[in-house]
Amino acid sequence: MSHPAGRRLPMSVSVTCAILLLIPVLALLIVPIYARRGPQLWGFPFFYWYQFLWVFLAAGFTWSAYVLIDRSRRGPRDGK
Repeated sequence: MSHPAGRRLPMSVSVTCAILLLIPVLALLIVPIYARRGPQLWGFPFFYWYQFLWVFLAAGFTWSAYVLIDRSRRGPRDGK
């Protein structure tokens, strides 16, 4: 199903999606947050498991932004 190309998103949806997409970027750009060895998880230093965790978290934030945009473009559903 295609979406109308000319339809603009509400500002609140655009800002929310921008924040959702910016969170993982900032979490990995601020290196002093995770540039350390401890605490370890199953023998892996914090540096490694923190970044690996963000693979899944970034996917979740991206999916959330997609859902917000998709729902905003579809508009209200008929009785649902």
